[in-house]
Amino acid sequence: MRGKRPKGAEHSPWEILEHLRLAQSDILEFSRDPKHASPEWPEGYWPKTPAPPSAAAWTRSVRAFQADLEAMCKLVSAKSTDLFARIPHGSGQTILREALLLADHNAYHLGELVLVRRLLGAWKG
Repeated sequence: MRGKRPKGAEHSPWEILEHLRLAQSDILEFSRDPKHASPEWPEGYWPKTPAPPSAAAWTRSVRAFQADLEAMCKLVSAKSTDLFARIPHGSGQTILREALLLADHNAYHLGELVLVRRLLGAWKG
């Protein structure tokens, strides 16, 4: 069901997972790498197909998402990080703003993923 779009939903679980991973990676890399270039919107933030190319691709995406989330948590909690300082290569953003953006974005799409799973009959509870 990872690649299935249920009736009434715009995205499959794969599309949501990959969107979460791609957007989170962009936010993290912007926060820590002055040479980072964000992908084009919207094509750079969504997978090309509704289904993952393989079970391994799904697993890699989950692991990459978890690793980037952990990296953002480490960045936020580092004693050397000034959460309120403007990011030098940004246009007024701070690490706090980027962390809040990431939390908000992830929460929204996690809710979407739960809804899609429920519509697919793949959610117990």
